[in-house]
Formats: sequence, structure tokens, C-alpha cells
Amino acid sequence: MKITGFTLYKVPPRWLFLKIDTDEGICGWGEPIVEGKADTVAACVREMEEYLIGKDPLAIEDHWQVLYRGAFYRGGPVLMSAISGIEQALWDMKGKYYQMPVYQMLGGAARSKIRVYSWIGGDRPTDVAAAAKEKVDAGFTAVKMNATEEMNYIDTTSSVEAVINRIAAIREAVGKDIGIGIDFHGRVHKTMAKTLVKELEPYRPMFIEEPVLPENNEALREIALHTTAPIATGERQYTRWGFKQLLTDGYVDIIQPDLSHAGGILECKKIAAMAEAFDVAVAPHCPLGPIALASSLQLDACTPNAIIQEQSLGIHYNEGSDLLDYLTDPGVFHYVDGFVDIPQGPGLGIEVNEEAVKEAARKGHNWRNPVWRYEDGSVAEW
Repeated sequence: MKITGFTLYKVPPRWLFLKIDTDEGICGWGEPIVEGKADTVAACVREMEEYLIGKDPLAIEDHWQVLYRGAFYRGGPVLMSAISGIEQALWDMKGKYYQMPVYQMLGGAARSKIRVYSWIGGDRPTDVAAAAKEKVDAGFTAVKMNATEEMNYIDTTSSVEAVINRIAAIREAVGKDIGIGIDFHGRVHKTMAKTLVKELEPYRPMFIEEPVLPENNEALREIALHTTAPIATGERQYTRWGFKQLLTDGYVDIIQPDLSHAGGILECKKIAAMAEAFDVAVAPHCPLGPIALASSLQLDACTPNAIIQEQSLGIHYNEGSDLLDYLTDPGVFHYVDGFVDIPQGPGLGIEVNEEAVKEAARKGHNWRNPVWRYEDGSVAEW
């Protein structure tokens, strides 16, 4: 079996899908994307396609090594996202070739389902208590929200109180046993992060996510002194080398590699194994499309320290096109009592509706994240 061609589809709301074909008629699907840089990643995939045409698609480890190590400059969001989507597609193809789900080729099942959380509140969180109650009534046992809007290096008491009041309202609305993930989104600088994590502790967050920018991960040491709430981060770390120092430092409780950014399925399996050795849990980052979610679920299935899975159904980014719109059988992601079943079909376990993908690709997208500014006109973190 030989690889014969790549097809890229840029589809709403902000995704990039990749289909890899072979001379035996078996295809594989992947999701290589950096949100807001779809065309940049597509160009990188095209560069890598040149090497892979005519190759055996089953030699996944060797292809990964060449794509990563065969270039002098390595890592980073664009290169690793391109590799990630290609790697997902190769695993999808390999599973179809051997007629088994990917997780069976990576050691077999550690679980049959995994807990999921649902997003509430949008970029600028509002009406979060009612939204959280709605998700709980729909069967979810955990929610996640952005903690705050822009927050300056030293911000006002009112800004802090607004964050605390939102979380307090959610806790009151949903009770003590519903998980509340609080995503700082790298918007908060170290000084205010210390204040917020201390003030939020009485509301028992499920985790505090990305309390500072990944460029400032050394600050996690100081932040950890101010809270017992679990600290989660890792969506902007790439490859096992990007996680090495984070795990060695010992201030993170949950890592969140993104299977469309960090290097793909097997690379994230290696990252998860590293985390297990440090007694750190894994909660894969995935505010993306159905191929990325299917890849994440294959990892979750065979990863003992995976604890919860992000998924984008109904997320604020997905207006007009949602997670299930590109699947032949949307029921493959079967949500019951706050859990989703692991897909059991061959490969990634999903069937992409290629006609729907082609139709959506004719519309395409030009998604960009907003640029936020403080009152004085200086640029703020989004």
C-alpha cells in the first residue's frame, strides 16, 4: 500500500481537515490546524506531502521521525500541527487496514467511556450560572468557562470580584459535586493569578487552567503556593520535549496536550506516559472538530491517567457549524450521564461525511481570534 495524495478542506467554523489517499482505496482523515492560521498550516502540510507520496502509510513512527527530525528547525505550533494531522490520518488508515480501532494498536482499552465537560460563557463570560445549570440538566457533570475578560498586570478589586461572583453563582446553581473548570486562558499575569487562585479556592474548582502564559511557566511554582486547587496547562506545549520541564518542575497536576498540536496520537501517548510517571493526570485539550475529538478518544481509551475530555459541542466558536455536522453518523459520539463512549469502529472510529465536508469547504472560513486592548490602548492577552 502506497500513499497517493493529500486533500485539504478548510471548513467552518475554523477547522482544517486532511484526507490522505492510497493506491488500495483506503483513506485516512486528520485535523491539522492552528486556530487562526489554517492557511499557514495547510502550506506546511503541502511541504510534508512531497516526502510522503509513494511511501508506505503503515510506517507511522518512521514518518514521524523524518518529518520532525529531518528538518533543522523543529517544533512549534505550525510544524507540529501539520505533523499531528498527518499522523492522525495515518493511524486512521492503519486501523482501517487492520480492521481495528487505534486504541487496540496502542495497548488496548483501559476504559470503555470517559467523562467529558461542556463549555459555557463565551469569550467574555456572562449568564454562566444559567448556562451551567442547562448543561447539568442535559446530563453533563462538569463544565468549563473562561474566568475573565482582559486583566491587567495589576487590576481592580471590582475585576477580581466579578470573577469570584461568577464562579460563586455557578457553584450555587449546580451544587457541590459538579466539576467547574476555570480557564485563565493565559489572560492573567502572575500577580493577579496569585490573587485569583486564592480567592477561588473556597468554590473547589475542578482545575485552574493555564493560570499564566506558557512563556511564564516558571511562575507556576509561586502560584501553586497560593492554592490547593489542581493546576492544569499544556495546550500550547509541543512534543514530549515541551512537556519535560513542566513535569520535572512538579507544579502541574493535569496536563492538557492537544492531539492536533502536540504531535498526534502516539506522541501524546508518550507524553501521557511521562505524566503518569510523575503522578500527573491527562485531560486532552480539544475545542476543535470531530476528527481531533475522535483522535483524543482513541488516546483516552488506552491511557490510564486520562481523567476527562474536552469537546466542542455547542462551544461559542461553533456558531453555524458544530461538532457533529461533518459525520455520517453523529451518534458515534454518544453522550450519556456526563460520559462519552469510546468509538469502536476501525481507525479513529468515525466516518467523515465527505460530501458535507466538500460543500462546507466551498464556503471555507477566514477565522481570526480577536485582538483585545486595555483602556489605555495597549494590547491585552486574548
